[in-house]
Amino acid sequence: MNTVALVLAIILFLTGLAGIILPALPGIPLIWVGMLLYGLMTGFQTLSAKFLIIQGLLAVASLVLDYVTAALGSRYFGGSKASTWGAAIGLLAGFSFFPLGLFLGPFLGAFIAELIYTQEPVQSLRSGAGALLGFWGGLPLKLILAAAMIIWFFIVIF
Repeated sequence: MNTVALVLAIILFLTGLAGIILPALPGIPLIWVGMLLYGLMTGFQTLSAKFLIIQGLLAVASLVLDYVTAALGSRYFGGSKASTWGAAIGLLAGFSFFPLGLFLGPFLGAFIAELIYTQEPVQSLRSGAGALLGFWGGLPLKLILAAAMIIWFFIVIF
């Protein structure tokens, strides 16, 4: 049973890693689900509740990272607070329209909010582009976080 559990967990880890790059999959939360599934299938022999809670918090942190990087990107490109909020709302709405929504959500949210706030189309485009670049710029951080989570998992179970 442990071998089957480990194989299923690894499949979910690989799918989660792909999801960090491919927006149609929920990335790091899938990695956490792999750990939870392993724990359920092995009767939590090696995984403690503390471990799973911390890993779950890291998975939630990865989702927060998406919002923060989009907002920072928008601000870096000269966007107002309105575009920051617009990027976050656009990203949230974009999750509902996988995968295209993750490409367009932060951009459109920041663009529309900035356009309403400043009435300047060029600045609004810059702000939208910044939100999109910020969101995708967080990719290396999410990959590092995912790798750390997976390495910790293997340290704990072996």
